Amino acid sequence: MEIIKGIEMTGLALYLKNRNSLVLGDVHIGYEEELNRKGVFIPRFHFRDVIAGINRTFRLLKPRLKSRKLNEIIINGDLKHAFGSISTQEWREVLKFLDLLAEHSKKTVLIKGNHDVILDRIAEKRKIKLVDDFSADGIFITHGHQIPDKTEFKNAEVLIIGNEHPAISVKDGPRTETFKCFLKGRFRGKTMIVMPSFNPVTIGTDVLKGKFISPFLNRDVKNFEAFIAADKIYYFGKIRDLC
Repeated sequence: MEIIKGIEMTGLALYLKNRNSLVLGDVHIGYEEELNRKGVFIPRFHFRDVIAGINRTFRLLKPRLKSRKLNEIIINGDLKHAFGSISTQEWREVLKFLDLLAEHSKKTVLIKGNHDVILDRIAEKRKIKLVDDFSADGIFITHGHQIPDKTEFKNAEVLIIGNEHPAISVKDGPRTETFKCFLKGRFRGKTMIVMPSFNPVTIGTDVLKGKFISPFLNRDVKNFEAFIAADKIYYFGKIRDLC
């Protein structure tokens, strides 16, 4: 399903049709090891599920690709989880993940998120530079934890962010389920798309409760439209009609 013309929601990612590029973010590799350090012990299935998720995305994309490889895969921040260190799990699994992306894309772009303080030490092993943002064809992609002051940002028509991990609760009688979702709204005259987290362990922030961490969402979002990402993409209308 297209969220705007030329940009398709594919699983938990966005496919930029004109560029033959894929955007995803907030993978948070190393999540379990960080929890273990804090005394929370859970089975280590995160990376297995991340790989399953990205492979499913590639399968969904395959019929629409004009060539064997994507032109680029853009990771929109928080590829790793630990803030000020690199765990053994992160070293091993981030490199494996980058190698998998290289099989499907001519280029990998790593946008720096607030969790990626020292990701460059891993990225340089694959000769990939860490950048603050990505801009092309009127689209500006940034993680979303701070608002940039750049000409490219000011001139962009479309803005894509992550960071917030949007989700939405759906009630069916006494039962409530929460699903990851995409949001579409306006920010400073631009069409803004907020992407769900690619982290399979956590669902994210329930947008119906209106408590956000991103400065891009520190405002009334009731006119934003919600698209639930489940077995397929479901359009759920405006947030104000769901509260």
